[in-house]
Amino acid sequence: MPRAATTLSEYWDTYRPHRGDGEQPRPAADVFGWTQYDGHGPGAELLGTPSTALELGSAEGKEAAYLAHRGTEVTALDFSATQIARARRWWHDTPGLTFVEAEACAHLAAAPASYDAIYSIWGACWFTDPDQLVPLIARRLNPGGVFAFSQAEPIQGHYGPEPMYGNGLAGRKLVVVRWAYSPEWWADLLKRHGLTDTDAQILPAPDPQDVGTLLVRARAPE
Repeated sequence: MPRAATTLSEYWDTYRPHRGDGEQPRPAADVFGWTQYDGHGPGAELLGTPSTALELGSAEGKEAAYLAHRGTEVTALDFSATQIARARRWWHDTPGLTFVEAEACAHLAAAPASYDAIYSIWGACWFTDPDQLVPLIARRLNPGGVFAFSQAEPIQGHYGPEPMYGNGLAGRKLVVVRWAYSPEWWADLLKRHGLTDTDAQILPAPDPQDVGTLLVRARAPE
């Protein structure tokens, strides 16, 4: 039985992929997707054609590798040392791709770099207080730069931080928080921090009875 996580970084150590025991082959980096359904929804075109990009919560790193293979200088950030170590092994031969172990807000507050695109795919934007994260992102976007993220659609009427026990109901106590809000709430927050051209929507699943995807995109002023 796996050892129960005692810290949030350990909680993320086991986040995908789960393809059996031992070292796994790296995944293909030939598709860039935002949703939980393969082949559904937009792709990398949502980011435009950035020269530089920052991914918040990169996990296995395949989306960052996808962009790097197409000429973008990508910094891929993750809170988990295990995720970063594995991604570095998998993508060490990919030019223009750098993996950084750090918490999103701490990195954005301390690092001097700015980017043409900052994005998160079911990553740090779901698990970080947006009132702290969004202003830091706005400061690190180049003029005209794109901020985009995706996560599960919220349950209507149940908005705000959603705590859960990360180790299950019978394991070591470890509280993991997700932030869930309506598209309108996100659009208002982004505008309040100076971002423009905001598009926040729920993208329905291929089967409308299934859980959809919250998909948000905005730009820094030119």
